Amino acid sequence: MKKNHKKWIAVVLVAVLAFIWQVYGIKYVTALMSFENILQDVTYCNPVGSTQNIKIIGIDEETLKEYGKFEEWSREKTADLIKLLNSNPDSRPAVVGLDILLMGESSADGTDNYLTEACEEAGNVVVVSKLVYRTLIEQDKDTYFYDEWNVDMIEKPYEELAAVARQGFANAMIDKDGYIRRAKLAAECWGEKEKSFACEIAEEFLEKPLIEEDTIVRFLFSGEPGEYEKVSFCDVLEGRVDIRAFEDSIVLVGAYAPGMQDAYNVAVERGAQMYGVEVHANIIEALLTDKIVSDIPVYISTALIVIVLAAYILLGHRQKLLHAILEGAAIMVAWLLAGILLKNIGFLLPLSVVEAGTGILMIYFVITKYILEKLGKKRMLKAFERYVAPQVVKELSRQEDFEVKLGGERRDIAVLFVDIRGFTTMSEKLLPEQVVEILNEYLDLTSRAIFKNEGTLDKFIGDATMAVFNAPVDLEDYVYKAVCAAADMVKEARELEKKLEERFGSSVQFGIGINCGPAIVGNIGSERRMDYTAIGDTVNTAARLESTAGRGEILISQAVYEVVKDRIEAEPVGELSLKGKLQKIQTYRLNRIK
Repeated sequence: MKKNHKKWIAVVLVAVLAFIWQVYGIKYVTALMSFENILQDVTYCNPVGSTQNIKIIGIDEETLKEYGKFEEWSREKTADLIKLLNSNPDSRPAVVGLDILLMGESSADGTDNYLTEACEEAGNVVVVSKLVYRTLIEQDKDTYFYDEWNVDMIEKPYEELAAVARQGFANAMIDKDGYIRRAKLAAECWGEKEKSFACEIAEEFLEKPLIEEDTIVRFLFSGEPGEYEKVSFCDVLEGRVDIRAFEDSIVLVGAYAPGMQDAYNVAVERGAQMYGVEVHANIIEALLTDKIVSDIPVYISTALIVIVLAAYILLGHRQKLLHAILEGAAIMVAWLLAGILLKNIGFLLPLSVVEAGTGILMIYFVITKYILEKLGKKRMLKAFERYVAPQVVKELSRQEDFEVKLGGERRDIAVLFVDIRGFTTMSEKLLPEQVVEILNEYLDLTSRAIFKNEGTLDKFIGDATMAVFNAPVDLEDYVYKAVCAAADMVKEARELEKKLEERFGSSVQFGIGINCGPAIVGNIGSERRMDYTAIGDTVNTAARLESTAGRGEILISQAVYEVVKDRIEAEPVGELSLKGKLQKIQTYRLNRIK
């Protein structure tokens, strides 16, 4: 009942946090807002290329190199370009958009009139204006708020040009994270409607109005930076481009060089900038192809998010870890697919709360279902570590239910037996407590040497120790490590002998035997009592070698010698008749490790 109570508390907590994150976090917390924007950019901004006849005549570096700095140009060049594009009535552009701010009168005599006449004669030119905003503090009853979109003034083209050409404001709509995703299509200015540059061009092209109200929209990009067809201003003006290529197209003329400071970060390709004239091209195409999208109403999206995350934590509590992880991954993928499908019909589904929330819950399940359970298992297994080898405990811990079953496997192993020589004689001279103290020190010594060389402490047999190498887990160079363990035992035993001689006036030494080969390794015994151990002729031979070894002597079999002979110094003892063995065994005495 208590566990069930905690589960429902978790469900309510997740639902509340999801609601706060979606309704307030994305709107007011910069980090959450940026995360949502990044996810939407990656998921929704996948341009498939332009399908409209939109071309760009760029004032690029090549043009600036040929004509000089743009601010020093005469407006005669722009007029000549318009006249050239419209010189053939059968191949003229549908619309020419000048993304060039033509404010104030030119100092050059006659060039303003020349440009005005060119635009009036063409009848298909749209020029840009600029809205100048000034934030105001507004009051609604007792509430004060900032009006960031208050238009203080409009910077328009010079009066004569404004009278003969359509005009629209070209202000870039930059989100708080510095990226362009939205466009302002119209603005209410002192009782009059001002439309954007892109909107005016689209309406001129379609020959019908599109927008009648002050509105900001989210648009989908059709092209990445550099994707729209572009030619140099100078190439067109100098006759190096066939003007018939612009027939019935929307032609945009604007800055296309880094030094002109008309480039922006855009959602379509993070890390790359897009020139303003390309941004206008994308907005125009969005208007022409209905690539304007809207956010799903917040109350609907929030309800869906809360339901999905609450359902996930409720179901995840009932399932095993793997199932909970797979279910979380499925939710994340399904939510993304749902967002893509909704985008195709004009709606944007918020992504960050479900994607990040599900990821956090997956981590939560890993912690609660895996780490905490592992800690519990570790505490229960701690008691076993004093009786069986740590490797055996580790192997058992991998079993989720801790069920230890009878059975074994055939493995190639190295087996080490070590016994204390003279222990019986010594024990007759000392008190029982002293005997136990000495025995414990020797057994601790053998255990340290075995664990140091990654062996498995199989068992203590009175004053003897048995160890196996390469079980229960694979161990690289296991035969050599068994030999090293034996050498470590003898080395440490010399120091311990001196210590015991000083304290008790008596000491003992080791006899060690090592063999390698195949054996059956596993849980041997009955259902009531079993040991993890190794059995077989390989084990028996190692035990016989140990019983034959003298004080401080390490005897190894021929099989062990063949594996490590290049790394040790050993002398042949000869063929020994071992108890229980019909055939004699070639044996070597280990002197030292090289």
